[in-house]
Amino acid sequence: MAEKKTINQKIDELNNSVEWFYGDDFVLEKAPEKYQSAVKLAKDIQKDLDDLKNKIEVIDKDFSKA
Repeated sequence: MAEKKTINQKIDELNNSVEWFYGDDFVLEKAPEKYQSAVKLAKDIQKDLDDLKNKIEVIDKDFSKA
């Protein structure tokens, strides 16, 4: 089973994907595939951040009742 990546690891991967578009390794024919992969990764990061925000809000709500 693959190890789950952290949010920071995913952000680093996304940054590397974006840098590819500006780098010497850029190949126009690969751009659509790389772009789709980056968009999917960005959506995954957003979901992780939303989940984390919800957890923090629950903890904050519980803490404020105390």
